[in-house]
Formats: sequence, structure tokens, C-alpha cells
Amino acid sequence: MLEKFPRRWFLLGGVAAFLSGCANKFRSYSGPEVTRVRLYKSERLLVLDGAQGVLKTYPVGLGFAPDGHKQYEGDGRTPEGAYMIDRRNPNSLFHLSIGISYPNEADRAFAAAQGKSPGGDIFIHGGPRKGIDPTDKQDWTAGCIAITDRQIEEVYAMVRDGTPINIYA
Repeated sequence: MLEKFPRRWFLLGGVAAFLSGCANKFRSYSGPEVTRVRLYKSERLLVLDGAQGVLKTYPVGLGFAPDGHKQYEGDGRTPEGAYMIDRRNPNSLFHLSIGISYPNEADRAFAAAQGKSPGGDIFIHGGPRKGIDPTDKQDWTAGCIAITDRQIEEVYAMVRDGTPINIYA
């Protein structure tokens, strides 16, 4: 009997490990279309809008120096203004991510006038590492918008490329 006990635990552990490997970060969504994304930086709030109103809201973490509009690479600010969701990265270092069309022409011109690069690669993405809630580590990104891994799975499924995003102070 003692010999079967460890074997059972070993088998149960193997089944549990197999099932955890089946967990999929790619979710499906069949609800109303997300027609616009809004980010309120001062409130640390991401809002997904549909034709009939708000569909979902999420608390967020921002760039390490969130006040003001992003002006150049390395300033730690999250951009402000009207952009588009323009790409997605299923292999992101931050679980999943969807890209924001920063910099636009005005952003590039401003940075160039300062003799600097505007930067780029601004994303809405998951947490810093597994098991850590990005809202507990508020304002830790280099200018991106951070939500939990579970939340980015929802957003990734709901928001399509080409969706407008408005980012407010």
C-alpha cells in the first residue's frame, strides 16, 4: 500500500502539470465590438467602449514618469492624444501586448526639433512577471500601459487592430 501512495501522487502531479500546460492565453470574444479605447492617465483607468456604451474598465499602471505627454525616448511618459491600435504581439515579454500607433507625425517633429528620438513601441501589455499585479507596481513601465496578464488576455481578444485609442492626461 505504501508503494501505491507515492505512485498515485506522481500520476496526479503529472496530470495536473499536463492540464496546466493546456491553459491558453488566447481567449475568444463574441460580444459587442469595441469601437473605441480610452485611457485616463490621472485616474489610471482603461475603458473599452462599444456602440451602446462602456463594455469593460481596467485599472492600469503607466510609465515611470507619467505626468505630461511623451516627448522623447526614455522620458518614462505615457503618450497623450489620439492614436490607433495598430499591431499585436502574441510573443510579448509581458504575456501579450497590443500596440499603439505612437509616434505620430507631430510627435516625431517635436522630438526632432529637440534633437532626440520620439521613441516608440508603446503597448498595452500584461504584468511585469508572473504572479505580480502591475497595479501594485504602479507606473513601472517605460511609457506603456500595464494591466494584469488575465486582463490583457481579455483586451487582446476584444480589441481589433484599427480601433481608435484616446489617451487623456
